[in-house]
Amino acid sequence: MGTTNKTDYTPASLFAGQAALPSYWLTRFVILRLLGLVYAVAFLVAINQVVPLIGENGLLPIGTYLKDVSYTYGSAGAGFVRLPTVFWFGHSDTALLTVGWIGFVLSLVVLAGYANAPLLTVLWFLYMSIVHAGQDWYGYGWEIQLTETGFLAIFLCPLLDMRPFPKRPPPLPVIILFRWLIFRIMLGAGLIKYRGDKIWRDGTALYYYFQTQPIPGPLTRWFHFLPHPLLKIGVWFNWLAELAAPWFVFWPRVGRHIAGTVIVLLQVVLIISGNLSFLNWLTIIPALACFDDGFWARLLPHRLVCKAATAAENAEESKPMLTTSWIVAGLIALLSIQPVLNMLSPGQVMNSSFDPLDLVNTYGAFGSVGQERYNVVFEGTTGDTTGGKAIWKPYVYKYLPTLPDKSPPQIAPYQPHLDWQMWFAAMGTPEQYPWTYNLIYKLLHNDPDAISLFAANPFPDHPPRYIRAVLYRYTFAKPGNPQGLYWTMEKLVDWIPVLSADDMRLIKFLRSEEWVK
Repeated sequence: MGTTNKTDYTPASLFAGQAALPSYWLTRFVILRLLGLVYAVAFLVAINQVVPLIGENGLLPIGTYLKDVSYTYGSAGAGFVRLPTVFWFGHSDTALLTVGWIGFVLSLVVLAGYANAPLLTVLWFLYMSIVHAGQDWYGYGWEIQLTETGFLAIFLCPLLDMRPFPKRPPPLPVIILFRWLIFRIMLGAGLIKYRGDKIWRDGTALYYYFQTQPIPGPLTRWFHFLPHPLLKIGVWFNWLAELAAPWFVFWPRVGRHIAGTVIVLLQVVLIISGNLSFLNWLTIIPALACFDDGFWARLLPHRLVCKAATAAENAEESKPMLTTSWIVAGLIALLSIQPVLNMLSPGQVMNSSFDPLDLVNTYGAFGSVGQERYNVVFEGTTGDTTGGKAIWKPYVYKYLPTLPDKSPPQIAPYQPHLDWQMWFAAMGTPEQYPWTYNLIYKLLHNDPDAISLFAANPFPDHPPRYIRAVLYRYTFAKPGNPQGLYWTMEKLVDWIPVLSADDMRLIKFLRSEEWVK
């Protein structure tokens, strides 16, 4: 009668006293599970797209790229030091897919609850290898953000023990490094917006953001047509999350919890209002370090909380693990000097790395917001183009808006790389995106890898005679319009004029880039 079973306690009581001495067993558990999910999605994207993008016959072949890097730095060894990637040792299509599949399977292991330092080291290096070989397709901020997050996660875990709740507690220095990461991510994003575009400063950015963001989602149009006062409130909430909340992630418990909640809430809103790849899911991960076990004990299943409490009771501190975490903290502090100076600079750049391993980077998103949406649509024809008689058929993107009556699906955290790059390309010129000529050449030959990047092949029986790329202006059609349109589209100019498979100007250019023989 005098004994009480541990499972009779309420979840909150198992971690009483967290304000005085917080623990992070559940925090580590949640961080690693979400990291496993993001890794799994990222490697799945690579499995599906890396061959047509950077394969032996890809739009930007990895072999040509590594040869150029080797020439620039004097040797393959020097190239490896400057651009570490496993693909220096072999970069066939099979090698690319093998790395993708190994990473995907190991990610599922982490997602299932099992992780240690070697496993997370392998995941980190494999994904960094893809990023460093990915060229234009992997030049986004969230790619180096994933490598930085993955590197920190290595030191959350014991060397060998893979159990969800091992006997080694999470090192506090690493938890603090995660907070330092979310501080830089959010503050960098806020500063680049404040410096970059007056429509952020005057509170009108959301009048345009939803319509012009890269890949809209099923609710994006609804957000776009919200009353302007609500959209202005959204901008002020963005300032709260990006310029105010980061300063509180190092505060005592209540301040940290409020800051973490505000940051996570912003990411959730961004998730449901568009398709920003796995950026927002990834950004949530370091924000979770704001919360301790006392917080999680009120949210997670009782059985899980009890396991964490048992692990905490039987914990054994590892001096080598703690010493390593302090060494890593010192390294991160030194590597943070340039990113911090960049944030303080009026010439702030976003999404840049300052070391070959991408250990500490600078971040930011949507420093400026376009007020009109432009899309480039590739169109082909089998007919005679003289006198405007040809009937042009579009190559419909999988997710980027193309057809005016098609509503966008929810695809994030998955990322279609071609669709994203074509969103950027529509704001530039073909000369800034020369691989678009390689894409046209492949479409003129019904190349199956290139075709796989689109929703369907409008010329399944034989290739088109001609292809062009047309720049259109897209705007949201008002909901409930009689035509049932989701978009209205207006043709502006030919972004790339009509080309054929035997056009010697095209062939000569592709040969100069070593994309065809």
